[in-house]
Amino acid sequence: MPQPLFLQNIVACIWDFDKTLIPGYMQEPLFAHYKVDAKAFWQEVAALPDYYRGSGLEMVSSDTAYLNHMLTYARQGIFKGLDNRTLRKLGREIKFYQGLPGFFDEVKNYVRDKSAYRQHDIQIEHYIVSTGLLQMILGSEIAGHIDGLWGCEFIEEPPHPGFRDPAGAVGQDQPRIIRQIAYALDNTTKTRAIFEINKGSNKLPNIDVNAKIPDEDRRVPFQNMIYIADGPSDVPVFSIINRFGGRTFAVYRPGSKEEFSQVNNLQKQGRVQSFGEANYTEGSQTTMWLKNAISEIAELIVDNRERALGDKIGQPPKHLD
Repeated sequence: MPQPLFLQNIVACIWDFDKTLIPGYMQEPLFAHYKVDAKAFWQEVAALPDYYRGSGLEMVSSDTAYLNHMLTYARQGIFKGLDNRTLRKLGREIKFYQGLPGFFDEVKNYVRDKSAYRQHDIQIEHYIVSTGLLQMILGSEIAGHIDGLWGCEFIEEPPHPGFRDPAGAVGQDQPRIIRQIAYALDNTTKTRAIFEINKGSNKLPNIDVNAKIPDEDRRVPFQNMIYIADGPSDVPVFSIINRFGGRTFAVYRPGSKEEFSQVNNLQKQGRVQSFGEANYTEGSQTTMWLKNAISEIAELIVDNRERALGDKIGQPPKHLD
């Protein structure tokens, strides 16, 4: 009998970043470092799609326009000398919501300390899937507490034409700054990361995310996933997780009536199963909901594994009366 590809004993907590783990946007330390007006920058970004369409372009991605605008700022010397090392260094200045990053390890220990879960080797994995900057997240305090990360990346030194034959390469050395987009996520392509976690291609690169894999052979079934995010831009991922039996939770900045209304509407529309303040301290409503969801998923894993064990082993013979 063929062995299953994975044990399916993982509970995946998948996190958005901006306004989910932190109160604002991760780029704030970048703007402060270069003394750039953040509001003016984002207003320019918002105006870019119309600007380009006015120039005759038909297809412009509003979700990743800010990445190209960052490259423009770097080329113009406004973000002078901006490279990946600087982005990672600035990531140290990102401030997280209360309870983080400790909550990430706390829920891992919460599962590890329960003997029934430990018997079946149930584990918690934390993933961040963000349209923000991967290098800044890697430089932040939370980097050492996560099991995987998706974000946008820049190339500093694109290879010159003919780079495969150094003798015939054309070009000249230039100062080291970000010059091209290496990888970009938008609100729709975030779903690709969810399928990579689901199929295990993030752990085993030889598994193509587009490969057809039976549900019972996928590393993290959708019903073992919890997605935590802040707003309407996360609807594509919320929809995937909800459709296939996972858990969805929205957070809002404590005290913000606007953000409360936003996530309240998400729940009314059936986009999320519940919501709470972005407060990850012990005893908060958000912490209790997430721990309860983790327990429910873990209990289901235990039940399924013990049922499968009983089916394979059967009952021992007994003496007849």
